[in-house]
Amino acid sequence: MLLPLKQGTLYGPVDSRRYGRSLGINLSPFTDKLCSFNCVYCHYGQTARLTMNSEKYRDDLPAFEDVIDELEESLESPVELDLITFSGNGEPTLHPWFPELVDAVIDLRDRCRPNAKVALLSNTTGLDNPKVRKSVTKLDLPVFKLDAGTEETFKKINRPARQVKFNEIVEHLGQIDGIYLQTVLVDGTPSNTEPDELLAYFELLGKIEPREVHLYSTDRPVPSSQIYRVDPEWLEDIASQIRSETGVPAVAFYNGKQD
Repeated sequence: MLLPLKQGTLYGPVDSRRYGRSLGINLSPFTDKLCSFNCVYCHYGQTARLTMNSEKYRDDLPAFEDVIDELEESLESPVELDLITFSGNGEPTLHPWFPELVDAVIDLRDRCRPNAKVALLSNTTGLDNPKVRKSVTKLDLPVFKLDAGTEETFKKINRPARQVKFNEIVEHLGQIDGIYLQTVLVDGTPSNTEPDELLAYFELLGKIEPREVHLYSTDRPVPSSQIYRVDPEWLEDIASQIRSETGVPAVAFYNGKQD
């Protein structure tokens, strides 16, 4: 059974396998999924509104003031957290006020929870916007998706909105220092684990030079019965290949692993 959409602007804190206790900020609608990707493995199911332009859906998005008011109340409470994360039901950088929200959230963090880090889990498409590119450099943990080494596999795995270009995603990733890359590996149809595809992916990692690569597979329910989970041993082997082939630090994450 697929996971239900988040029904509020804030959720958690949830325990992250990588970062500790994370308070999530959902900048997407609560009723259906608005995103620039329609990934075959998304545990929220199919994307109802596949778009790069959220402006026309502004009324369905959380208002700037509501996000900040709710976050301030939460940060002033006794709740324990290590991280404040932009994530949620869809792509957070599509929100029209994302750059302004980054500044406001960092200000709140500095005043209320100076030891917490501010993170972003993004599919990278928002980097097409210069204001978004500037804003993500202010974050402690900017984490971006890269699930493919070639445009063909990218289209099969991530099934992006028509305006999204794979070469532009790769170019933007290479322009920002200190980013983390998150990759979901799947077997079946489609797959991004074939040897030629992995070699192309390794080549891109060498060009982008992220701070670290995080590998995952489908530990949660997925909408397609034709894709399969990549076993932990295989994830660990691919992480080892990344380290040896590119020199980029890489870590595999899966259920049952002790961080």
